[in-house]
Amino acid sequence: MRACSFGSGSSFPGVGNPAQKVSLYQLISSGIAITMTDLKARQPKGELVMRTIPMPADTNPNGDIFGGWVVSHMDLGGSALARRTARCRVTTVAVDAMSFIYPVNIGDLVSCYARLESIGNTSMKIHIEVWVERLGQDAICATEGCFTYVAIDENGRPVPVRTEKSEIA
Repeated sequence: MRACSFGSGSSFPGVGNPAQKVSLYQLISSGIAITMTDLKARQPKGELVMRTIPMPADTNPNGDIFGGWVVSHMDLGGSALARRTARCRVTTVAVDAMSFIYPVNIGDLVSCYARLESIGNTSMKIHIEVWVERLGQDAICATEGCFTYVAIDENGRPVPVRTEKSEIA
């Protein structure tokens, strides 16, 4: 199975060579500054798999939404796509990459988008993006990551994914 193409399709023109497109992950890991205009120029990749609103109980003592809250919603959304793809139970076996780009606040409309990256014999790699909308503002990508799920039977043993590999987006 190929590696998750973290940040694929999420490119920013005009960095270095204007004709070259650079992924968000490449920009963050290289330390290049990203402007709000750059972030707002992106569009969600994948299908909408979950939407929710964080509440005060989801914050740490500083009033910020816990990163774990965000990751748990990403996992739920990704598992919905994995389950629909495998047509059986699935379990999360790895979080291969994660990038927290923009804070999530109480009252934000949080949307998770998932895209199937690859299918192995029993596993699926799914790229998940979290987008937030604040009242009166455009949606912005707050977090993205790559999760690996394995199809399992009723006893929790791995089973082949029951889908056509042509379903990969």
